[in-house]
Amino acid sequence: MPHVTQRAGVATAELDTALRGGPFHVALRAAIAARGLPLQRVQHHLSRHGVKVGVTSLSYWQQGARRPQRPESLRAVRALEEILQLPDESLIRLLAESEESRAAARPAASRSYRSLVEASDVLERLQADLGWALDGGLHTLGHHERIRIGARRELAGRESHHIVRAHRDGVDRFVAVHHGDPGCAPQRMTVHALENCRTGRIRWDQDSGLLVAELLFDTRLRSGDTFLFRYGVEDGTAGVSREYARGFGFPGGQYALQVRFTAGAVPVRCHRFAQHSTAAPRSGRQELPLSGLHRSVHLVEPRTRPGIVGICWDWG
Repeated sequence: MPHVTQRAGVATAELDTALRGGPFHVALRAAIAARGLPLQRVQHHLSRHGVKVGVTSLSYWQQGARRPQRPESLRAVRALEEILQLPDESLIRLLAESEESRAAARPAASRSYRSLVEASDVLERLQADLGWALDGGLHTLGHHERIRIGARRELAGRESHHIVRAHRDGVDRFVAVHHGDPGCAPQRMTVHALENCRTGRIRWDQDSGLLVAELLFDTRLRSGDTFLFRYGVEDGTAGVSREYARGFGFPGGQYALQVRFTAGAVPVRCHRFAQHSTAAPRSGRQELPLSGLHRSVHLVEPRTRPGIVGICWDWG
């Protein structure tokens, strides 16, 4: 019993420290540990408060890999304060302070990138509406993306070529995700099935700028089968674009990203960047050569890891 009491005292001390200084995810993790609640129980208590949050989202929140941002998520944070017996506004205050710090550290000319990871609640809801599991039974061997920047310096569209391997029997589709720039109109975007697939159901969310599209294969894959397919998204609904990034939830194969600029809308410089998570600072910044003839720039990741990788550019 003395060891149990000692551990409880340590957990309470860590919680007090985290609530005073943050950051949010550390305080949340410490509060859950201090109360000795598994995430499934936390989810159950939230549902009794009329708030629906997945166990995966709760796990990512306490790891700092995702941040509660949507109104429903903020309702969950306020409910967590009650469930975990915390002072009113304690978690909300830390969340607001960390967001202010992030905004202050963000370069003024950079895009406020609401990554797919940060928009996890919306993405989970849209994918669930299509009955799509987290990885869909597919492992990515290769993913090549080509981005087009238009004459108004907007994200005009993109094309994706996927090489996948099934790790279970019966896989016959893929759910593609497109995340537009701030101010985009996903209801005005169009999805084109270009090779070895056809377009199925499409769902979108205006506030987050997310669009998900079901791409149906012409065959059912068996475990171990490989498959190639290609699709495109016509966007062009937002303002000036300053970067394009791709988030990865699982380790995978090769990823190649090419950004091509329209004549008359060519940036002065381009850089590669990476982030371990949305809560982490950007790293691996490296200037990329811009092809004068083809007005394009690219990066290649031989093997992807969970996190974010992308290209940003400066219009001068």
